[in-house]
Amino acid sequence: MSKTEVPVLQASHLGIQFGGLKAVDDFNLEIGQSELVGLIGPNGAGKTTVFNLLTGVYQPTEGAYYLCGDKMTGKKTHQVVDAGIARTFQNIRLFKKMTVLENVKIAMNKDMKYSMLSALFRTKAYWEEERATDAQALKLLEIVHLADKADYVAENLPYGEQRRLEIARALATGMKLLLLDEPAAGMNPTETAELLDIINHIRDSFGISVLLIEHDMSLVMKICERIQVIDYGVTIACGTPEEIANNPKVIEAYLGKDEE
Repeated sequence: MSKTEVPVLQASHLGIQFGGLKAVDDFNLEIGQSELVGLIGPNGAGKTTVFNLLTGVYQPTEGAYYLCGDKMTGKKTHQVVDAGIARTFQNIRLFKKMTVLENVKIAMNKDMKYSMLSALFRTKAYWEEERATDAQALKLLEIVHLADKADYVAENLPYGEQRRLEIARALATGMKLLLLDEPAAGMNPTETAELLDIINHIRDSFGISVLLIEHDMSLVMKICERIQVIDYGVTIACGTPEEIANNPKVIEAYLGKDEE
């Protein structure tokens, strides 16, 4: 990222305190256009808390964050999504009784132009927009290899496919920054390899910036350009995958300190 380019994401001294506990402290991160950055750390390190701060689920008790130069701190979750930050979740959160296609279309709801009367009376304008939205949703499902299952009920999809559907739904918001919270959790090696290809395709085709939380280190090392490591809510290392893999602080955080 050039010095004159405004970061897609800029988190500056971001932190949150619950009672006397600092869950995240002095978190700083910049992500440029189309950049793919990993956020890793041991269980309980504060990674998902960072995601909750960046999506308005939690409000920081210190610091601020910006999307393409616009301050997001203090905004509610729906405002953050409208501005251009979308996420997936550690625990899958789909509308399980709705179809695969409907799960994607619901994320496009804010862009629908027809009136309530048009919907009630099924006017020409209503059907034209519904067909256009269906076509757009199907294109997104093609990206995650689910177009052939558009009419399936979401809860009937295998676990790995439900995770890919979450990504398609996030894409439907038209985001600038995609936050992926352990997208490979519970996947077998074949599914993980397919996911890697999908994430790369999304980044390259849409120009979207990605922040990834993941415990599968082989995936992180293959896909991320930079990695930031946090432990007990504090950043302990930043760098390339090679630098992180050989960083003593990171090794200690994951493996524990050797007894002398």
